[in-house]
Formats: sequence, structure tokens, C-alpha cells
Amino acid sequence: MRRRRAPSLTLRSTLAFSLVAMLVVAGAGLYLYDSMRVSVMKSTDYSVLGRLDHFRKLLRYDLELDRLRVNPQILENMLNNEEDIFIIEEPGQVPLIKVNPLKAVLPQLDEVGPDTPLKVNDLRDGTTAAGVPLRAASVMTISGGREVRLTAAHIMTKEMAMLEAFRQRIYLAAGLAFLLTAVLGYLSLYRGLRPLRKMAAHAARITPQRLDSRMDSDDTPVELLRLSHAYNAMLDRLAAGYQRLNQFSADLAHEIRTPVGSLMGHCQVALRQSRSEDEYQALLASNLEELERISRMVESILFLARADEAQAVLERQQLSLHDELQRVAGYFEGLAEERQLSMQTSGNGTVLADPLLLRRALSNLVANAIRYADEGSTVLMQVRAVENGMRIEVQNQGPTLGEATLGKLFDRFYRGDASRHERSDSNGLGLAIVTAIMQLHGGTASVEQPQPGTVRFILFFPTRG
Repeated sequence: MRRRRAPSLTLRSTLAFSLVAMLVVAGAGLYLYDSMRVSVMKSTDYSVLGRLDHFRKLLRYDLELDRLRVNPQILENMLNNEEDIFIIEEPGQVPLIKVNPLKAVLPQLDEVGPDTPLKVNDLRDGTTAAGVPLRAASVMTISGGREVRLTAAHIMTKEMAMLEAFRQRIYLAAGLAFLLTAVLGYLSLYRGLRPLRKMAAHAARITPQRLDSRMDSDDTPVELLRLSHAYNAMLDRLAAGYQRLNQFSADLAHEIRTPVGSLMGHCQVALRQSRSEDEYQALLASNLEELERISRMVESILFLARADEAQAVLERQQLSLHDELQRVAGYFEGLAEERQLSMQTSGNGTVLADPLLLRRALSNLVANAIRYADEGSTVLMQVRAVENGMRIEVQNQGPTLGEATLGKLFDRFYRGDASRHERSDSNGLGLAIVTAIMQLHGGTASVEQPQPGTVRFILFFPTRG
């Protein structure tokens, strides 16, 4: 079953920004709406309380109840609101004034005494038959020596219409904020993500023949600058690795071609005419030597391949470097005597390393030193404790090497100048194996020439934290 593709980053970011904008606008609108509602309610309450207080004083001091009974139109003209409720009555009698055009039912009201100040808490909530809220209160007063009850209420039809219109505007504003943010946000994000599309297009054009192409970081935003630098660094590593692979393939083909060609030549010469048994034995011995050389080369290549892929499993142990140097020196003592060389070791220390790999690295360095040392000279092996680690040095006296040669000694299949090549049976992988072993241990392998005719190889094992 085909997996559904995830939405694009632009779409997800646009929806997220739009939702945030809508929520912010809606939240601000609701806050303003609640503030307006509270203000409208206060205005309504003070209007009702003000009307009651005004008519209470009017009936008590200026307007006699009998006059009002004769001409009720005087007070009705002063109300000036057809929807409001206003009732003047003596307790137990028919109301003198009763204005209630909507026939709204008033809630149960507590009567406020004649001399008691009116407060907001004296108001009660109610609703009309149409569901419109109202605010009402009742107060007692004295007019002409008789008690009079005043009841007033305000039906908030206009206020509710105004609040409803404001709510609709809030909804509209939130919707417009979502749409505008979606459109503008999408355009902004699409433009802002242009460097990523540029990087993707550049990556799509990368081929083995175009590994030298690099991203231009001049117009890259700061947020993507690290990604651009990492991308270019990755291309640098790929280009270097591809170049090493090409060089390795070419060197490998060249190295294998020589022994294979030699084997074919020997066989072709032998097949041209009959030979004696001794001649056939000599031919087989020569071919066996070439096959052994190919076998060693294949073994070295396989080791380097496993090291490059980090497949080698290290069995680290605390090793005495004095004992390891003595062991390697004893192994090469016979070969050194054949070339009239002396072996000398010095120093002591311990490292945490794989014993087999350490001995192989030392053996490769010592074999290289013996191979190219001047006859009658000394091959020196010494251990030195340095800052943050231990240092093993293998030094010999031999031909002076140029800077270019020193920089290539650890390259695969590199064997120096022609004179060194002719007198050597090396396959050019020994020092490359040393480098791989040191990388597995987190250390380094290097070479220096402290003075003309002296070559010193250095293995550095860092102290493990």
C-alpha cells in the first residue's frame, strides 16, 4: 500500500500561522466584546437607577400624586422610550402609570426604601417573551404623605442588536485574518524557502563528473547558512572520496596487471616448447612467488576495506610498549642482520590498544625502515610520553626525501621514487594500513625528516578520557 505523502512544509507553516493569526484576532475581539458588554450592562444599570432616582425625587418634592392622577400624560411624555417599562402605583391599588408596550413579565423585585440609596445590586435580571434580556428595580417614595411604588425596567433590544453586530464583525475579522495570513504567509514562505529549492535543484544536478560544483552562500539566509556550509563540506568529502576511489581503482588495476602479466608471460613461454622437469619446477616457483604477492595484496586491500567501513572489532588491552618494541625488534633481528643493520629500542609506557593491530602497524614501519635504510646504519625505535598521549617513533637513516614524497608516503600503492621501487617487493599498502590502524584507535600516523637522510615515522595514541 502506497504511503500518503506528508503535506509540504510551506502548507503546514501557512496553516499554522493562519490559525495563530485567527486565534489572536478572535481572542482580541472576544476581549473587546466582553469589555463592551460589561460597559453596556453598566450603562443600562445606571440608566434604570438614574430614572428611578429622578422620578422618586420628582414625586416627592415637585409633582403631586393627585395632579399626576388627573393628567398622567405629563409623566408618560417624559419617559421617551416606547420599549422601556415604568410603573407608578400605590400599594394595593391600580397603577397610575403603567408603560409596558411589550407586555414583558417582570422578575420578583425587592422594594428599596424611600430613604435608602439605590445600588446596582438592587437590580434584577429578566427576559421578555422574545428572549430579550432586561434589567429592573423597584423603589418606594413618599408623595403628598402617601407611599408610592416606582418600578422601572430597561429592555436591551438595541444593546443586544449592537452586541450581535459586533460579534458578527469579530467573526468576519477572524475569518479575514485567517485568509489574509494564509495568502500572504504562503507567498512569504514560498519566497523565503527559495534557498532550499535552489539547494535541491543544485543537488539534483550533482553527478560524479560535477562533484566540483558548490553552493553559492552569498545570498543564503543566516538560518540556512550552516546547512549550506555543511552541504558544501559534504560535497568536498564526496569529491575527495570519489577521487581517492578513482585513484585506488587505477592503482589497483596497475598493481594487479604486473603480476598477472608476468604469470601469463611465463606460461606462454613454457607452452612454446617442451621443458625439463627442473625448468618446470623453476617456473612454478616463480609463478608461486607472484601468486603470493597477489595474495598479500588482496589481504591488504580487504583489511583496508574493513577499516574504511569501521567493521573491524578492536580488542583493546593495556599493553607495555617496551615489551611490544622488544617483540617486534626480535622478529626483525635476522632481516636486519642480513642488511648489516642494528636495532635499538628505548623508552617505556602503556597504551590501550588491540595487540595484533599494534604489532602489525609497528611491523610495517620497521619493515619499511629496514627496506630503505642505509647499510650499516641503526633503526631506532623509541617511546615518548607527550601531552595527551603516547608517541612511538621508528627512525632510520636513508635517502633524503623531498616534501612532496613525504606527503604521499601514506597513500595507497605509493612507493616513492623509481630506485626504491625497483629494489622493493612492497605492494605500496603497508603505510596505508598503518594509517587505517591508527584511525581505528583514534590516533594518528605521521612522518617527518628532522635532518637530511633521517626519516622518522610517528604513531600517536591519545589518552582515552
